[in-house]
Amino acid sequence: MLFDTFCATLCSDKPFITVEVTPPHGGSMSQILEKIKDAGLIDKVSGFTTTDNPLAKLKMDSISAAIRIQQAFSKPVIATMSMRDKNKLSLQSALMGANDFDIRGILALTGDPAKYSDQPEVKGVLERDSTLLLSIIHHLNSGVDYSKRELNPKLKPIYPFAVSNSYAKDSKTLQKRMVKKLNYGARAIITQPVYDLDNAKLLLELFESAKSESIRDTAKDAKLILGQFPVVSAKTANFIDEHVPGISVPKSIIDEMNLASMDGKEKEHDVGFALSKQIFDEIMKIHPKVHLMTHNRFDLCSELIG
Repeated sequence: MLFDTFCATLCSDKPFITVEVTPPHGGSMSQILEKIKDAGLIDKVSGFTTTDNPLAKLKMDSISAAIRIQQAFSKPVIATMSMRDKNKLSLQSALMGANDFDIRGILALTGDPAKYSDQPEVKGVLERDSTLLLSIIHHLNSGVDYSKRELNPKLKPIYPFAVSNSYAKDSKTLQKRMVKKLNYGARAIITQPVYDLDNAKLLLELFESAKSESIRDTAKDAKLILGQFPVVSAKTANFIDEHVPGISVPKSIIDEMNLASMDGKEKEHDVGFALSKQIFDEIMKIHPKVHLMTHNRFDLCSELIG
């Protein structure tokens, strides 16, 4: 019932907010669970997501972390699965195990390159991009594995999520990629962080066009979830704009943050939070479907939501 209610909220006009959780570089989720609880987030969000070794840096695996969060708070958790680290056999096996623990929301990612890893001589598996995982989920939802052998017992329905950049020089590129992921069965697409209301409106337009172009019946009910990453330091704002592909931070925000940083950390934080809060509130008014990413700053999430 958790995921049925979760998806019903996503497809309704009600506010839908998820928060990203990065599992620890260690053997216990306890400290992170305490931070989430202390931030008072549980009653403010629809659910959580767990990351899968972002930037190829070693963390607890996303499915185990998702199980712990979901059991602790009775809130649905979308577990990220990266194509970088798993082949068809491993992906299907992990999905079957997750399903038995009622982890049924899966965010399909290609994954950051293995060359960024903090582990020696790591090699990526990468049989294909994230559309392979979406295809595998389609097979499992049809009651068969990827080789079309019948499953016994069958799995509970899996809800596949995908991702999109929030910016490209040619916006039609974004639309084509959205169409591709919808054609492979994505029920929702989560964007990279958005820092401008016009950018958010453009993404919504592109998504509606992508839905009309998709050949899959599931596309008509698919939803766009707009990513948000609150920027409370000039260094972070500049780094995202200059070095993170697929995201654009407006020059006005960069300039304000650079000026604020000259007056000390407290001023810098206050200005950054005010700008982030303004963007969050504006987006919630036009499209109340948001995914928050804060590097486990759950207090910041809670304050932003209000």
